[in-house]
Amino acid sequence: MAVRSRGAWRRLLLLLLLAGSAASPAEEGGGRREAGGGEHGEEAARPHHDSSYGTFASEFYDLRYLSEEGYPFPTAPPVDPFAKIRVDDCGKTKGCFRYGKPGCNAETCDYFLSYRRIGADVEFELSADTDGWVAVGFSSDKKMGGDDVMACVHDDNGRVRIQHFYNVGQWAKEIQRNPARDEEGVFENNRVTCRFKRPVYVPREETIVDLHLSWYYLFAWGPAIQGSITRHDIDSPPVSERVVSIYKYEDIFMPSAAYQTFSSPFCLLLIVALTFYLLMGTP
Repeated sequence: MAVRSRGAWRRLLLLLLLAGSAASPAEEGGGRREAGGGEHGEEAARPHHDSSYGTFASEFYDLRYLSEEGYPFPTAPPVDPFAKIRVDDCGKTKGCFRYGKPGCNAETCDYFLSYRRIGADVEFELSADTDGWVAVGFSSDKKMGGDDVMACVHDDNGRVRIQHFYNVGQWAKEIQRNPARDEEGVFENNRVTCRFKRPVYVPREETIVDLHLSWYYLFAWGPAIQGSITRHDIDSPPVSERVVSIYKYEDIFMPSAAYQTFSSPFCLLLIVALTFYLLMGTP
């Protein structure tokens, strides 16, 4: 009988505990409503809002970062890498200028430039053996001064930016109006390489030339300090032998100074004479 009474008390205590726990949220809510008084229960709504926001954030995190299998989603793919400059098309579907060692390409020439028409634009590709800048100038003569210049500049952040300059004498002044678009650039293997387009026709302006006309092309490259160009690497930068037309595609090679010496007629004659002298011997 005592055991039965003790069990009954236990059951009664358990029922009271369950009833108390079920009533506590309502009682707490009622207490908050009383505290909120004249604000129509706004305080009561805040805990519910906080709880809902926490649940939403948690679910969003799970959906955003976890797949159905529970593994993190892969990160977004990087921007497309810079497409290498093709030299097989030189003289066929685009015009090219190569300055440097005979047989060099866009990755080995001291300086390389290509151009081709694409609709109402001209696409240029430039590359040079430098960690600073590479440029092309459009000139009415073979001298610097009064020239429209497009330059690809490697800055301190590792980016390659396409800038527009106008030569005033021997100095290059940056022009804020930049006709370049679809710009790409990269600095790899101690080379600055870039690609951009600019319109064939432009409104008449002193600092921007119409590319449908023929111009001498000035080729230059050199170091940069804090993203600003400095004097070019060689005293007499190479220049196209004649005016260039964007409607005519050629593949023109210009030997650098290191190879011009051995290609001159006088030097070849001297080599032949020395060879003959050595073969014949002295009397």
